[in-house]
Amino acid sequence: DPENIFAKILRGEIPNDTVLETEHSLAFRDIRPQAPLHVLVIPKGAYVSYDHFAQEASEAEIVDYVRAIGEVCRREGVAGDGFRMISNAGAHGVQEVPHLHVHILGGRNLGRMLTPA
Repeated sequence: DPENIFAKILRGEIPNDTVLETEHSLAFRDIRPQAPLHVLVIPKGAYVSYDHFAQEASEAEIVDYVRAIGEVCRREGVAGDGFRMISNAGAHGVQEVPHLHVHILGGRNLGRMLTPA
């Protein structure tokens, strides 16, 4: 979907608070943070979900994306105390934007991820 919000951010149509930009990735602060640290990391390529990215992205894109996530954690100081990394996919995963994105959350105890149903 070339009209999703992340595609528009990548084209410069919507401003963002950039944390890191690399050849294949962009990291920026979430506009509705759910924790003291809430950064989104997206690939610049049009990948819908992590499984789509893992199957279709080039090795250079994959390495760049994984290293960008690590660099954001290092720069933001959450690597030591811990953080949560979330990537929702599809309807059951409640994915809101059809472009791969990883949420990096930290800066406080985040509690349990899921509770038994």
